[in-house]
Amino acid sequence: MPESIIHLRPQFFDCKERLLVESGGLSASAFRYDSGVAALRLGNDMGELALLPYQGQQIWSAHFRGRNLTMRSMFDEPQATSDYLRTYGGFLIHCGFTAMGVPTAADNHPLHGELPNAPYQQAWLVLGEDENGAYIGLGGRYRHTVAFSYNYTAEPLVKLYAGSSLIHVSLVCRNLKQTPMEYMYLAHANFRTVDYSRLVYSAAVTPKTVRVRRSIPSHVKPGPGYLEFLDALGEKPELHHQLKPGLSFDPEIVFGIDYSADADGWAHTLQVHPDGNADYIRHRPEQLPVGVRWICRTPDQDALGLNLPATAEPEGYTAEKAKGYVAELAGSAEWRCDYVMGALGADEAAGMVERIGRIVAG
Repeated sequence: MPESIIHLRPQFFDCKERLLVESGGLSASAFRYDSGVAALRLGNDMGELALLPYQGQQIWSAHFRGRNLTMRSMFDEPQATSDYLRTYGGFLIHCGFTAMGVPTAADNHPLHGELPNAPYQQAWLVLGEDENGAYIGLGGRYRHTVAFSYNYTAEPLVKLYAGSSLIHVSLVCRNLKQTPMEYMYLAHANFRTVDYSRLVYSAAVTPKTVRVRRSIPSHVKPGPGYLEFLDALGEKPELHHQLKPGLSFDPEIVFGIDYSADADGWAHTLQVHPDGNADYIRHRPEQLPVGVRWICRTPDQDALGLNLPATAEPEGYTAEKAKGYVAELAGSAEWRCDYVMGALGADEAAGMVERIGRIVAG
């Protein structure tokens, strides 16, 4: 089945939600939040996504298998702003691309770069069929041009397949200059934490391969016991594998993780719930060599960055440059990454736990 493309326009979106297309159990509808932000709802018989076609192409929310997968935040809906912290609560936020992470005094880039709330100039709806079945999705193009500095395009694509509770995401960035450009990227995927769930992932667990971040960003204000918890995690990172309510993820804990991949090139991460169901993300370390885990549990926010696949750790441009993590894209070249995330039923989750065990053992 050839892919069909429906080019979207901002005027398609108003306060009343309108169905755009239905096809074989897949659907798309357009609406605006009360804040004025345009949104596209994609659905199948397993659940739905709300995406922001013109604001970072974020996945604002994800509901599958009868539950909300999205972090709990202080925002009921996205806000029309480019300020990262003034509209933070989405399920997936693209971070980068000229820089990424928390800027230090030596940096001049915004928190997590220009991509999170980038104003996309083009957006389109796609329908088609491939080896995974029939799908519906959102794509778009953002061009970032700064004279004498940057000229690139970012083209994300999110696909939702019929009968599936997994979301397939890709991003292609093209350097439109004739000279090289440096780049950084992080996929900020924010699941909702489930009490007494356990974390299972395809990495050896040692202080060297699961590294807790010791630096404290300026926007983080630690409370009693926080530094002591960091020290304990530095020695035994496995202490965070079961998400008990009393653990001090307030305001946040961050890890850098060295993943191992299976024979097909995929690394896997699960939050296995007490009932056996799971949240899930997989990525390709050859594309995104750094795994980042972010956990935040406060009275106002509850989030599990189960794995944020990345090209670097999130310490800002200068720190990551010193580590050798800032990559370079040749003139006229393109860079691509792919990852899959969503929800698994109990049987699927059990099979994935076994698969992860084989990867780690091998």
